[in-house]
Amino acid sequence: MTAAAALAAGHWQTAREQFEAAFELDQTAEAMLGLGTALWWLGETTAAVRWQERAYAEFRRRPDPAQAALTAVALCQIYAASLGNLAASGGWLGRLARLVDEFDLEPVRGWLSLCRAAMANGTFHLSDAESRARETVDAARLADDIDLELCGLAEVGFALVQMGKTEEGSALLDEAMAGALGGEALRPETVVHVGCRTIASCSRTADMTRAVQWIHMGDEFTRRYGGLHLHTMSRVQYGHVLFENGRWAEAEQELRAALRVGKSAERALYAEAVASLAELRLAQGQVGEAAGLLEGFEDHPAAADVLATVHLRRGQPLVAAEILRARLDGFAEPCLESARAAELLTEAEVELGELEQATSRARALVELGKRGDGCAVILARAQRALGIVHAAGGEERMASEHLRRALAAFVGIDMPFEAARTRRLLAVAVEKQEPEVAVERARTALRVFEQLGACAEADAAAALLRTLGVRVPRGRPSHDAGLTRREREVLELLGECLSNQEMAQRLFLSRKTVEHHVGSVLTKLGLDNRAQAAAYAIRNPRQDAAGDVR
Repeated sequence: MTAAAALAAGHWQTAREQFEAAFELDQTAEAMLGLGTALWWLGETTAAVRWQERAYAEFRRRPDPAQAALTAVALCQIYAASLGNLAASGGWLGRLARLVDEFDLEPVRGWLSLCRAAMANGTFHLSDAESRARETVDAARLADDIDLELCGLAEVGFALVQMGKTEEGSALLDEAMAGALGGEALRPETVVHVGCRTIASCSRTADMTRAVQWIHMGDEFTRRYGGLHLHTMSRVQYGHVLFENGRWAEAEQELRAALRVGKSAERALYAEAVASLAELRLAQGQVGEAAGLLEGFEDHPAAADVLATVHLRRGQPLVAAEILRARLDGFAEPCLESARAAELLTEAEVELGELEQATSRARALVELGKRGDGCAVILARAQRALGIVHAAGGEERMASEHLRRALAAFVGIDMPFEAARTRRLLAVAVEKQEPEVAVERARTALRVFEQLGACAEADAAAALLRTLGVRVPRGRPSHDAGLTRREREVLELLGECLSNQEMAQRLFLSRKTVEHHVGSVLTKLGLDNRAQAAAYAIRNPRQDAAGDVR
């Protein structure tokens, strides 16, 4: 099999070996480009970029401006999507534009529009993204380029979803996915591009049904072609959807699998996975662990909302507000991605006593949610934000009205944790006028929190019920000597004789956090050292709910 045939068939390792051999014989741009492409599919992203950059330079020296331009398209996309380097991506976009204009490369102009649309989507210039993506679709149809058309449709759809026009945008994404997976796409990279945009839109709208259906539809493609980027992106985004839908154990599995890819291959997705795992820890009431996960990612946009929430939970609304205002300044226009930050900032402003600003922000969020065909996620957050504002102003009736709307919306889109949080807020709002309703809401919230394992929220709901005169028996988890779930995990790893650094890597925690857990385990079990803890772990293996040793 020739190198080109292996590449076309998706036999990436064979293609790599063949192109390496070809390069030894003749250092052509084609061999460099083919090797770079194979390496990207194999997950060796940094090496892939270097080979593709060498290919670009060689195409320019020939000169072969058309091939150089197409190589620039690939580099523009990889730097943004895989490495999260928007500066380098923008640089390659500039080189691509100059080549297209200087050499009048009309067949490549549509790909230039696609790159511009993707860049605008990535920087939240959504109106520009939609316009550029529609230009892409028009150019693709004139050139009869089905791959370009499918990618363009996906960019239009993603921009519309981000604008809050979820129904219209999802329809276009579904159309693009049907074409890409249905055999129309000639390039496997098209499936990756369309798939990434589709699953990301499902994640942002917490649409479990569509996410599962498309991921299952793409199983055959994944089996045949592999592809680290699509695989990792799917796990990150699917993990987030699972979290929002209350399937936390499965969410953790997906996010941990995504993290194993490491920082070098998919740095942008790695940061998103870290932020999502920190969000899960926060929901579980483990504020310290969430903060530990975010160490080193404080300036990454994906971590901003979670980091701000950490500060809110620690009673630092001023710090949270500063982070959130900087986050919102990074959006060219309000959108689905900015809705959570806007709701959190409303909460911080309420705690700071800035009720006028908080009210204005919450109302603007409502208007954003009503845009187009309406976005349930934005409207749910907006109504809850208004409820919090009215409650802070002593307007219990208005607060309960908005919180009821938020609750209905969160229930409707199957976000049980957020629904339970809203129930607890609603119970507080109506406890004076409707104490029986307050008890029912708080009880339901407590049950959901306990089922999910949201310990801090469960404690708050139980405390509320006690103030309402309801006796709430709450037992401790059935772990050895009162060990928490995380401490039990640390104990198991002590049984494997792992060092603190090795445990930190396994559990995706900081070394300092692991040291704290080790000390707590030794104290609770009355042990003197790690060797005794290892022996204890071997003698007392963990059991699952059915009593089977794990």
